[in-house]
Amino acid sequence: MRKGSAINSVPAPHFGVEYFGVSDETDRQPLRPNMAIILIAMVTVFAIMLACIHSLQSGNSTFFVASGELAETPGTGLASQSVATPAAGAVPLTPTADPPHPVPTLRSEVAQYVIQSGDTLGSIAKRFEIGISDLAQANGITNPDLVTVGQALSVPPPKPEAGSPDFKIIPDSELVYGPASAGFNIDEFVSSKGGYLANHQATVEGVVLTGAQIVQKVSREFSVNPRLMLALLDYHSGWVTNPNPDPLTLENPLGLADPRRKSLYLQMTWAANELNLGFYTWRVNSRAAWLLADGKVVPVSPVVNAGTAGVQQYFASLLGYDAWLRAIGPEGVFAAYNRLFGYPFSLAVEPLLPAGIAQPTLQLPFEPGKAWVFTGGPHGGWGEGSAWAALDFAPPGPAMGCTTNNDWVVAVRDGIITSTGLGNVFLDVDLEDGTLADGLEQTGWVVLYMHVESRDRVPAGTRLKAGDRIGHPSCEGGVSTGTHVHIARKYNGEWIPADQNLPFVMDGWTSHGGGYSYNGFLERNGQSIEAFAGVSGTNIIQR
Repeated sequence: MRKGSAINSVPAPHFGVEYFGVSDETDRQPLRPNMAIILIAMVTVFAIMLACIHSLQSGNSTFFVASGELAETPGTGLASQSVATPAAGAVPLTPTADPPHPVPTLRSEVAQYVIQSGDTLGSIAKRFEIGISDLAQANGITNPDLVTVGQALSVPPPKPEAGSPDFKIIPDSELVYGPASAGFNIDEFVSSKGGYLANHQATVEGVVLTGAQIVQKVSREFSVNPRLMLALLDYHSGWVTNPNPDPLTLENPLGLADPRRKSLYLQMTWAANELNLGFYTWRVNSRAAWLLADGKVVPVSPVVNAGTAGVQQYFASLLGYDAWLRAIGPEGVFAAYNRLFGYPFSLAVEPLLPAGIAQPTLQLPFEPGKAWVFTGGPHGGWGEGSAWAALDFAPPGPAMGCTTNNDWVVAVRDGIITSTGLGNVFLDVDLEDGTLADGLEQTGWVVLYMHVESRDRVPAGTRLKAGDRIGHPSCEGGVSTGTHVHIARKYNGEWIPADQNLPFVMDGWTSHGGGYSYNGFLERNGQSIEAFAGVSGTNIIQR
């Protein structure tokens, strides 16, 4: 089962504004003693105010932001900020670097690899963090499109450029579909900007959607912040603010030159997946370097945050080295974001995952007395770039493949259905202390069910008790080779890996990964069940 779509697979987050200046002209009247005292006091106040000023960068100009009254920007629920010419010689400040984060050491030895079914030279090169041309040259391959299953490859070590910049672009909470995005009205904001996006429409999965609805759909499903998606869109093509963008951007509004992705929706799903890929591989310390579109390799900075890592990965997949440095620097998408929404770190919700967080008690997603099978260990929550947040279960029955099934997928805990879509259902669950769910997908614990058939499916807004029926397992939504249900967890918009510090636990069964996507085990009281894409004696599970 695969949802979303990614071209490449990797195994595995107002101030009002005031300005201060000194006139070139002075009052020629001689100073009296009391005036001197007043002047000293004024200078003192001026110095204190300067100490409170934050310098930001927007476009090609530097601007200052100080505390003050806020004016709301349409659709954001946030304050607007003005831009003015800075004082001469001002030095802009940037967000404080994070404490060093563990980063793997770049491989320094030649590796050996045997080509497997489904491999391409490009996917192998990306896996080993080297350029495809370097891999081809090392193995005497003249046509990278022609490789053979079973062919042995010598994989040379990467030849890295200088380390990537330490500049932080956005906080973690501005990458995920989390609490900071809960009050953001995409429709209102897009309409207020009057750009091409405001009048854009396209058919997505058989339904005509507006440009704002497409942004909302991708943000919700991949759990990526819509403000970031809009900033990227305006950075590349001006679609948010320009009513007449370059015609060359109409098919590739995010700059991805891929004939399979010539639409806003397909470009955005690709972008969201790449953002997630950088964010979540950084989270689990599995990325040593970024592989750029020109084949250059840049070591990951240990002092950026996960949100910045996500943006760096996204641009690495699009751009060569020089363009990549510009895009992730202070004059790149950071400036585009500032122009649209203000300083991103003023919106930070930190930490997204509070200390001491624990998963609430959950039950298995099917009815008691039914023997289901555990068909998929930890794998992507939505698309291949997100955390390995999901587990798969298939209902009983002799038939394989995509068949109609009358068994029921049920609520793993009391909660409220926040939304439904093509095959997907989101359940916002109640807290362990009995506090009712707030009905927002961006806050607290939320459970995704995927491949839930539309027939008999519970509607959005329904409050459920644990064990209440949600719908039937199917192949609806995404790509699936057999009837099953895919289930994953989020907290504050962040996909939670099924096998790490907060393992997926249902009815006492604890998830453990097997080192590869879809591999894994469920363990309880010394009993172990292994994931298998079919029916075997080792993957049957029952409530």
